[in-house]
Amino acid sequence: MTDPARMSRRQQQLEELCVASARALTGDPGLYYRNSMLYRDNAPVRVRAPHLRVNAAQRNLTTLRGINDALALRLVHSDTALFKQMQPEEPVQRLIFDLLEQLRVEALAPASLPGTGVNVRRRFLDWSHEFYVSGLADSALGLLLFTVAQMAWSRLNALPVFAEAEDFIEATRAGIAPVIGGALAGLRRNRHDQASYAPHALELARLVFQSVQDAGKADGEDDNAETSGAYNGFALLLDFEEEPESVPQAPSGVSRVFHESDSIYRVYTTQFDVEVDAVTQVRPELLREYRDELDRLVTAQGYSRARLLRLLSASLLAPRIDGRLYGEEEGLIDGRRLASLVASPAERRLFTLDRTVLHAQCMVTVLIDCSASMKGQVHPVAVLIDTLVRALDSLGVVTEVLGFTTGGWNGGRAYKEWLRRGRPPTPGRLNEITHRVFKHAEQSWRQSRTGIAALFKPDLFREGIDGEAVQWATERMRGRDEPRRILVVLSDGCPMDGATTVANDEFYLDNHLRQTVQNLEREGSVEVLGIGVGLDLSAFYRRCLAVNISNGLDNEVIYEVARMLHPRWRPV
Repeated sequence: MTDPARMSRRQQQLEELCVASARALTGDPGLYYRNSMLYRDNAPVRVRAPHLRVNAAQRNLTTLRGINDALALRLVHSDTALFKQMQPEEPVQRLIFDLLEQLRVEALAPASLPGTGVNVRRRFLDWSHEFYVSGLADSALGLLLFTVAQMAWSRLNALPVFAEAEDFIEATRAGIAPVIGGALAGLRRNRHDQASYAPHALELARLVFQSVQDAGKADGEDDNAETSGAYNGFALLLDFEEEPESVPQAPSGVSRVFHESDSIYRVYTTQFDVEVDAVTQVRPELLREYRDELDRLVTAQGYSRARLLRLLSASLLAPRIDGRLYGEEEGLIDGRRLASLVASPAERRLFTLDRTVLHAQCMVTVLIDCSASMKGQVHPVAVLIDTLVRALDSLGVVTEVLGFTTGGWNGGRAYKEWLRRGRPPTPGRLNEITHRVFKHAEQSWRQSRTGIAALFKPDLFREGIDGEAVQWATERMRGRDEPRRILVVLSDGCPMDGATTVANDEFYLDNHLRQTVQNLEREGSVEVLGIGVGLDLSAFYRRCLAVNISNGLDNEVIYEVARMLHPRWRPV
């Protein structure tokens, strides 16, 4: 394993430990880490306070514990809606207000959990040391901001300021104390009441920003330079710029129609819905050409089959007792070998042990979004699926490969039927769905290899209705005996059908998919994983992985998908 890969696995282990404590502190099982960021019910818990922003090199257990506990306290003690309502419009004041709210919740660490208080205080003091030795406090602006942060933290926690910099900030503290002293006292008195605390925090943010402007005028800067200088200073202290997302996130919103129908999903008609075998929709000669092409692509991929099998074994196989071993040097005494001991007192191979073998008692279903936008990614997707299914088959894991699309564009025959009946309002799903089976669970990889190659036929791709496809795939799995069932959904976008969107609203299908996945996650009978092709699908799937295959399939993507099947896998 490469060093970066080893670091990634270590980071994942640290985050799993931390998020367990966050769930216990908040009582919220919906917390998890993805891309090194804490998420709550598919929405990131944003980190803006300076002492909670660290780079990858700083992410050790001590640092993560402090950040994790600080964010958990924010979720417990801060009302997000009230915070957004009270926060100022001016960007710099807004960032100061955010910092002060974070310091408030950290000061409320419960005495019954002393470790939590120790973790958050240590994180703030470690950040204070890092900022102090970095030289950022050497400028007048940096010193002012650093001093205010120290004073607010000290007052809220009734603790002395950072000892290493106490003499360094003394003159600045003495100069601004008469100006901000009243607001600081109000912070301490009202730290248990967010609504009463906010006016004092707003006043402090206003006074500090006024001091920043006055300092700029004293240096002879014009108004634009003052604002620019202030912003630059706060960018250093408060990370003014948000980090860009590495991949775009799937857009999501609330469907008025879905909400007003009490979240009951409607289907206008199922008359034209079909389920078909993919091999029946491609001419045999063309299917053989597709399979030859897929074989060439898989051969050229050059992945390590041994490594892939090791990763899949660790993710899916479990030990099972399968007979006994005899003639062992330890274990239970084998009465049949006692005569050997009489004949040869030095004989030690008198014991028997259970023989354990790794056994697959699971099923993996791969569900492919066969919408038109996926046609451009079909070659790397087909290589990924064929590679995984072949490896899983060799380990004895039951697999099924399914696809979903629509029978027509913009509603097809279902839409025409709706028009013929006078366009009744809010008809629900308004297209004819087509569900395809590329590989049946009863088939081996060798028996179904030509069916998988049917993915290459371009006219099989139209629009996508994801929620019903997830329901269909899981219903097929429920009839199986395997105790562990895993559904892997590959998609490059949100559910989309033009006719359904026009007749209902933009997020009707979107909300049904989210409802379906959340119900399955709560039920727990099927594990649902999402693989976003060039897109972050965390709006729909709690356990999801975003992959970029626009320039071809990287072998590391194959290995990460294999790791993803482990029950304790979490996004990193």
